[in-house]
Amino acid sequence: MRIIVVSNRLPITVRQGSAGLTVERSSGGLATGLKSVHEQQGGLWVGWPGFAGPPATEHQESLHARYAELAVVPVTLSAEEVEQFYESTCNGVIWPLFHGFPAQLPLEIPDFAAYESVNRRFAEAVIEVWRPGDVIWVHDYQLMRVPRLLRQSLPGAKIGFFLHIPFPDSDTFRIMPSREALLDGVLAADLIGFHTAAYARHFASAALHVLGAEAGVEGVTFDGHRSTLGVFPMGVDASAFEAMSKSSQVDAHVATFSPDRNVRLLVGIDRLDYTKGIPRRLLAYERLLHEHPELRGRVRLVQVAVPSRTQVDAYAEFRNTVDSLVGRINGRFGTPSWAPVHYIYRNLSEPEVVALYRAADVMVVTPIRDGMNLVAKEFVASRPDGKAVLVLSEFAGAAAELAEAVHVNPYDVDGLARALFRALEMGDEERVTRMTTLRHRVMTYDVAWWANTFLSRLTAVAQAVPLSLATTPKKARDLTLAALIEAKSLVLLLDYDGTLVPITSLPDLARPDGQLLQLLGGLAGRPNTEVHVVSGRSRDSLDRFLGHLPIALHAEHGFWARPRGGEWLSRHRMDDGWRPKALEVLEDFAARTPGSLVEEKRSGLAFHYRMADREYGPRQANELKLHLASMFSNAPIEVLAGDKVVELRPHDAHKGQVVREVLTHAPAGALVAAFGDDRTDEDLFRALPVGAVAIHVGSGPSVAPVRLAGVRDVRLLLEGLLQGQVG
Repeated sequence: MRIIVVSNRLPITVRQGSAGLTVERSSGGLATGLKSVHEQQGGLWVGWPGFAGPPATEHQESLHARYAELAVVPVTLSAEEVEQFYESTCNGVIWPLFHGFPAQLPLEIPDFAAYESVNRRFAEAVIEVWRPGDVIWVHDYQLMRVPRLLRQSLPGAKIGFFLHIPFPDSDTFRIMPSREALLDGVLAADLIGFHTAAYARHFASAALHVLGAEAGVEGVTFDGHRSTLGVFPMGVDASAFEAMSKSSQVDAHVATFSPDRNVRLLVGIDRLDYTKGIPRRLLAYERLLHEHPELRGRVRLVQVAVPSRTQVDAYAEFRNTVDSLVGRINGRFGTPSWAPVHYIYRNLSEPEVVALYRAADVMVVTPIRDGMNLVAKEFVASRPDGKAVLVLSEFAGAAAELAEAVHVNPYDVDGLARALFRALEMGDEERVTRMTTLRHRVMTYDVAWWANTFLSRLTAVAQAVPLSLATTPKKARDLTLAALIEAKSLVLLLDYDGTLVPITSLPDLARPDGQLLQLLGGLAGRPNTEVHVVSGRSRDSLDRFLGHLPIALHAEHGFWARPRGGEWLSRHRMDDGWRPKALEVLEDFAARTPGSLVEEKRSGLAFHYRMADREYGPRQANELKLHLASMFSNAPIEVLAGDKVVELRPHDAHKGQVVREVLTHAPAGALVAAFGDDRTDEDLFRALPVGAVAIHVGSGPSVAPVRLAGVRDVRLLLEGLLQGQVG
């Protein structure tokens, strides 16, 4: 099994300077965690190499050879794409919103076109190298459209997606203008992974409220595809950090960072990002020094701020805020021999980072919101001595695992100051007890465990769940169209809503447009062709929309029929003694379900809830179905659940009966072709004679062997039939 890893950045960075090109391996958490996965069994890694534009001509050959050697597939981005896709959309919109900072959004949210375009480029790069049997693992918020774009071309592929940042509550997520597209993209994956159960719950809730998907904590079903949700807390390469912490190189750096062991160190290592809680951490430290003057000269905060997203205005303003706070604290409390804050604004080497972990008496990890925060786990792995304390924000994903840390609310400056003092004063026995338990968890559930667990689950899920139902390939569709064109006699059975016209929030809004009326009229005039519209709609509705056309109409699932040029006839004896009581029940539910309505048909009744709340509407519909089934268990009607509708109709009034009647009047040897999109059309398909053509519209489950994506494809096929042309 070959693994194709897909992430915004490759595990290498290519730098193009005056001296030529250099290729450097990344030491980030994702690159480290997936190193073995990438290298095993000829795996590939698809991503951006880190510089804008193509390499200079003279370097291309050597660079591509290096890519092949490292088994990476580069996706080249222009400077404009980096700005529009990465800086403006990913970092300027998705990042703050997913971390719960809608106030950081720009007043005008940029067009989503650049995000879609770049995601398509990533998908195309994967499709080019994919082979049957490959497993595709897509990572993070920059590539949320990639699973859907892959699924469209590779319907049978095993696709996993992992989100490395938080997923916000559904109300916050709904602020996103492109919210439907992001959810739709991710929901093409077989397995969707999160760091915490809370993020998975938020995602399921968003899928329910935004898309109306069938959603629960274990999975989401949308557009005929089931996506399993899983919680996989990411780990670190714990053994490597432990080994490095014992190296002589780290020993030398420890001596530099902590020359005076009488001065105890609080350490914070963060990207300079507004989600990391640095300003409140500084305020809490200032409060600590104010309330405990005995600590002045005996404690120091080493704050590392790694430059981040320097092109984004919000980050430049944030840096000014941090700089001002550091200056204020040092100016207020500093002495000629002691600086309260040692502020480092640069990238540190890995040995320097581990040295700070080693030197720290208290590690302060207090983000306002963080998907996981691997710094906390790296610190634990780097302290085999056990004589240190981890102060951890309860809003970091890692807090769900690292219960033995001192948890804090980073918004509570006074509480954080008290926690820092408690950590500094904590006795050795308690420190060691806490750290021993933390280390056991971090060393056991490391990054290799995370990767292997996710991939094992993905393989099991992809094998157990039926493949997503894809549209029929164009070649097969063309063969179907050719068969219809060549038929000596043709009978067309066409559903209306969802097949000839798009589904609308209100039934009366789904009126036929001029193009459809012209198409149906043309088909009715085609030699040796019968056109029947077979719908669940009332006969009044079909009369109003299509009654002037020379076609046959079948209303209320076949209860009523109007032959071409004839009058409406009932196929069944009307027995509606049940009707008043049922109408009372439906109207009661409609009154208690905002956004729902009751439709009265001549033969039945319908409760529509397409405009109701995404969560409350389906819940009310389920309760209604149970209530009706119990109340009318002995009545001559049946309760039918459709697409955002619950119907009551007479027994045996279904579309399959239309087929039997139509065939009694059709020319001998006529080819019957039926088109439909929902479960009521399955009765139609099952009643078709051998040799007939069944065409399902959409990706839901169906017995029909031919599939079209939507209304547009139906019309294109029928237009091809009318013109007598394939392709």
